[in-house]
Parts: sequence; structure tokens; C-alpha cells
Amino acid sequence: MTAPRSSAPQAADPRAAAPTVLVVMGVSGSGKSTVAALLAERLGWTFADGDDFHTQESIARMRDGHPLDDAARQPWLGRIRAWIDARLAAGENAVVACSALKRAYRRTLTGDSDQVRIVFLEGSRAVIQGRVQARHGHFMPASLLDSQFAALEPPGPEEDPITVGIEDGPDAIVAAVAARLDIPAGDVCG
Repeated sequence: MTAPRSSAPQAADPRAAAPTVLVVMGVSGSGKSTVAALLAERLGWTFADGDDFHTQESIARMRDGHPLDDAARQPWLGRIRAWIDARLAAGENAVVACSALKRAYRRTLTGDSDQVRIVFLEGSRAVIQGRVQARHGHFMPASLLDSQFAALEPPGPEEDPITVGIEDGPDAIVAAVAARLDIPAGDVCG
């Protein structure tokens, strides 16, 4: 004989619940790739960088100083969404870095799933400009930063974002995100 099931609500444990995919978003230079990779490593989750989903043609276009338009972004967003769907179908928790600057882009990535959460890395133009100018070897030139800020539609409360300032280092940002996910510090790998 089995014990009767309790109808009392259980405390939510994000590791025991349905899988979650975090989309770490922000303008170029906000630290998306660094923070997303570190977050995935600390949580023991799968990681992908949205830059890896771009075609060579799109990378060449940006490298030449031309921002992608919405039509050029849609197939890229579709490939990232397919990756997200595959992670969820496999029951995997995951983190993906993706600029996701506009609400429409984020809707493409999240659909109507509450298993996909937005993490917005928010920072001042001055801080981000300094970072972009200091980095080397990235295809996104500093000249495109204006187009990034022009396109940015910060996530609103209806998107239930985890918004974190970028002034602190990556470790502090990861700790802040983990706290917002209600994952105790002792349960974070690393």
C-alpha cells in the first residue's frame, strides 16, 4: 500500500523541476559570452554561444561594419530556438548567450515557455564602449555599438527577466543570477 499523496504545495527546487534554459542577453560588450559560460560551468548546465549560430556571411557583414537587419537575424534566431527546444526535449538545463535585443527576438527564443528565462546584462554605454574598444579578435566592431543600443528594447516586467548590472565582475554576476534562481550558493559547482 502506498502512502496518500499530499495536496500541500511543495517547495520549488529548480533542479528537480522541468528543465530550464537561460538566455543571457545584452548589447555587444556586456559580457554575455563570459557570464553565460561561467554560469553554465558553475551550475553544471550545457552552454552555447549565440555567435556560433551565425552564418559566415552574417559574420562577414558585421565584421565589415554593417549591422544585421531583422530579416538576416530571423534564421539565426531560429537556429538558436531549435537548440533551446532540443535541450528542453532532452531534459537538459542550459545557458545560451544571445544579444536578443528586441522583444520580438526574445519572443522567438522563449515562445510561450516558462522554461526559458531571460537574463539581461545591463550596463552603461561608457562601460560597454570601453570593453568593446579593449577587446581584440571579435568580429563585432566598436562602430556597431550605436546600432546595438538603438535596437535595444530592455526586457519589461512581463518578461520576468533576471536583470543584473555589469559593473561587478563575472563571479558576482553569476552569484546574483544563481540567487535569483533560488539556487543555494553551496549547490553551485566550482
